Amino acid sequence: QGQLVESGGGLVQAGGSLRLSCAASGIHFSINNMGWYRQAPGKQRELVASSSRSGRTNYADSVKGRFTLSRDNAKNTVYLQMNSLKPEDTAVYYCNAQTYYSSTYWGQGTQVTVSS
Repeated sequence: QGQLVESGGGLVQAGGSLRLSCAASGIHFSINNMGWYRQAPGKQRELVASSSRSGRTNYADSVKGRFTLSRDNAKNTVYLQMNSLKPEDTAVYYCNAQTYYSSTYWGQGTQVTVSS
C-alpha cells in the first residue's frame, strides 16, 4: 500500500520559519503532481502549493513569496519551506500525491501553529 510520510510541523512565532518534508513509498505508478494542502479549524482544505513532475509549480496567493516548494523526483520527496509565517498559516498541513493513473494519496497531516 502506498503511503506518504510527513515531518517538520511544530510551533513557531510569527515571522519564523518551518520546513515540511513528505516522502512517498510503496506507490507503484509514477507520481505526477505532488504538494501540500492545509486545513484550518472550521475551514475547508485548501491548496498551498503543488508541483508537477515536470516542475510546474502552483502556489496559493496567500503564500506566494513566502513559501517555496521543492521536489526530488528520484526520492519521491517534496519539501515546503515556509518563511515569514503568520498566525493565519496555522493549520494541519497534508501532503498530497497524484499518479499518472489518477490515484490520489494523502499523508496523515502535520500540525503547524504560528503564535502571534
